[in-house]
Amino acid sequence: SLSLKGTGFYSDIKWSPDSKKLTYVDNGRNFYLLDIASGAINKIDADELYRPGTFRPAHGDWSSDSRWITYTKLTGTNFQQVFLYSVEQQTSYAVSDGLSDATEPVFDRGGKYLYFFASTDAGPVVNWFDQSNADMRMTRNIYLATLQKETLSPFAKESDEEKGKEEKAEKEEEEEDKEEIEQLKIDLDGIQNRILDIPVDAGNLSGLGSGKENQLIYLKRSDEKQMMHLYDLEEREDKDISEIDSYVLSADGKKMLYRKGPKWGIADAGAKPDPEKGNLNTESMEVKIDPLAEWPQIFDEMWRINRDYFYDPGMHGADWPAMKERYAVFLPHLSCRSDLNKVMMWMGSELAVGHHRLGGGDMLGETKRVEGGLLGADFAVENSRYRITKVFEGLNWNPRLRSPLTEPGLNVKVGEYLLKVNSQELTSDTNLYQPFENSADKIVYLTVGPNADGTGSREIQVVPVENESALRNRDWVEGNLKKVHEATDGQVAYVYVPNTAGAGHAYFKRYFFPQANKKAIIVDERYNGGGSLADYYIDILMRPYQSHWNMRYGSDLKSPSASIQGPKVMIIDENAGSGGDMLPYMFRKFGVGTMVGKTTWGGLVGVLGFPELLDGGYVTAPNVAIWTEDGFIVENVGVAPDIDVEQTPAAVIEGRDPQLEKAIEVALEQLKQNPPKEPVRPPYPIRTRK
Repeated sequence: SLSLKGTGFYSDIKWSPDSKKLTYVDNGRNFYLLDIASGAINKIDADELYRPGTFRPAHGDWSSDSRWITYTKLTGTNFQQVFLYSVEQQTSYAVSDGLSDATEPVFDRGGKYLYFFASTDAGPVVNWFDQSNADMRMTRNIYLATLQKETLSPFAKESDEEKGKEEKAEKEEEEEDKEEIEQLKIDLDGIQNRILDIPVDAGNLSGLGSGKENQLIYLKRSDEKQMMHLYDLEEREDKDISEIDSYVLSADGKKMLYRKGPKWGIADAGAKPDPEKGNLNTESMEVKIDPLAEWPQIFDEMWRINRDYFYDPGMHGADWPAMKERYAVFLPHLSCRSDLNKVMMWMGSELAVGHHRLGGGDMLGETKRVEGGLLGADFAVENSRYRITKVFEGLNWNPRLRSPLTEPGLNVKVGEYLLKVNSQELTSDTNLYQPFENSADKIVYLTVGPNADGTGSREIQVVPVENESALRNRDWVEGNLKKVHEATDGQVAYVYVPNTAGAGHAYFKRYFFPQANKKAIIVDERYNGGGSLADYYIDILMRPYQSHWNMRYGSDLKSPSASIQGPKVMIIDENAGSGGDMLPYMFRKFGVGTMVGKTTWGGLVGVLGFPELLDGGYVTAPNVAIWTEDGFIVENVGVAPDIDVEQTPAAVIEGRDPQLEKAIEVALEQLKQNPPKEPVRPPYPIRTRK
């Protein structure tokens, strides 16, 4: 056996072609070279920053003579840079200049070229922590570097006669019987000036590989599909091969193992797979497991993951080896996977940190879930019938916000009764949801009418939804918007942000910009589930007034045009956390405005990816923690409001929202005390000399 050194977890093992060495990475983002005979391990390089993921594969490719390694390093700007490493000299040399995000370097089989992807528009995207990059997109191009100074550009113009001579010479060379692998010559001097663009369209590219000499394989993803491509340097032609999700090449580059959906197969490298050949029968594969034997290993793995990934090597002061001994005594007494989860949760709780979660694995009692069907409405029992008290408005062009009873032509009104479901009488003796079991996204026939006795009724055809939480959330948001508009005579904007990820980003754009002409704004981040660092919200909210622009027709245009310079109020509560802690923290730090509500959850030690457990379960080991000149902050403390307002059950039952009411009061008072300035356009200039 071979002993590895590093930070505890290892991946991305790549053997050299001569099988005498291998490379690997650890979870600390270090890249190593191991000599099999001696067991000696050299650290080749290390990333300067930590990017989310269990590991970051650094290895690109081995040269055919096992003397060179090409790899990437993550720099301090979050860009990847391509390097060549000399095994004999134990020295790395930069190939790319670090001003682009260069990835997946591979050697051409003929030894003349080094291929790699690079992107010059990746900057906003690779800086992954900031929400302001959410709308950014990046593209990659394919490049090659000539490894020898005398190698001409494969794209240089040439006559037919020259091409014929070259092809003949190459053919004669291939026919020679080579007993030894030729040593690869690399001229490092000036290599950055020998980088050429391969003429294929830029796009969402991945999976770069070298099959035959002068041919490269790559994957290109579009909105609809992902295609394998083959580019031939000699033919200067790019070909679509087949829809493929992923692939890996054999050591000699002649074959590939590929995956398309759930199916696996083997085919010639860069060739369209034959659906009748090379398919792997994975459906017949079975593994016999022994859960009782697995549980101690899973327990140990959970302990190791936290030991090696947790952000604080001091484990928040916990004696981590002692914690393992303390909770291992329960292992002989486990009777199911849920018991194991409880024991691991007890051990994990010793770290006293948020975002510490676990779950999954081989669980007993997993049953098939049968979805019901919902109509997007509220009902009350009247006259032994179910009467509609509210129909939630939807956006029926949006599948997530489709409201079944508001489809065109149905004309269902509040006050009508739901009398029958699929011709079966429905009275209050029957659970309202029982007739809708397993009806989501299926046609259901309803009888509705104005009277409980059925007179004046009509039959309609509806398609219930599986979940109406999005409808109810939208109704709550639109209701709050209406309350703010009415209470402030339209002076104050209202924007709700459910998280600092995709949904919150969409909500902010949906509601802020149409109200950017208001004098003040209330930002509601209650129940905010977090995500990224919400710099986007803060940047927009803090936009200062620059100027006005006058045009001959229409109103003068303010710049920034989408900006509010008046009072700003944020509503926070105990259900907002993670990114929902960071947003109010920044709101206060930068003096954006006043906060109303309750102290937030207090969870700013986040999670960035961890190894999967043996049975498919998962565990987190919070590994990114916030600190400032004041120390480590917010975690287990939260962000407190400027004005504490309790959301009492009595008030909520009455239909009131004390926190929103207070926010409105504060916004109006601040508008009164400090209204935003409204500049007056000066007289037009006289610029004609008399």
